[in-house]
Amino acid sequence: MIGYVTLGTNDLPRAAAFYDALLAEIGAKRTMEFERGIIWGAAADKPSLGILKPFDGKPATAGNGVMVALGVDSHEKVDRVHKKALELGGKDEGPAGPRSDTYYAGYFRDLDGNKLNVFCRS
Repeated sequence: MIGYVTLGTNDLPRAAAFYDALLAEIGAKRTMEFERGIIWGAAADKPSLGILKPFDGKPATAGNGVMVALGVDSHEKVDRVHKKALELGGKDEGPAGPRSDTYYAGYFRDLDGNKLNVFCRS
């Protein structure tokens, strides 16, 4: 049902470098670029993620209670993506590990303070 999610940034080149490296870990690449933003995707029929300078010209802020979840297919990929986010300067919001018998996730914030998680279900 979700087609894409966008996150705000105040520093497009910095955010682009973060997401280029992070999303490469799950096979996503840039699918669209324009003056205000960049979109990444893994396949045309799957949801994509974008970073944008806000259209209204006001500073981007991270929404309290807003989180984007990146689905992967193994605990190892969850571990790898979470670790990569921290290596790239992201902030840990919850280490990778089991959250229930069937849900494994790691939580982090990007360089603009946007909250994300990477997860798999088993």
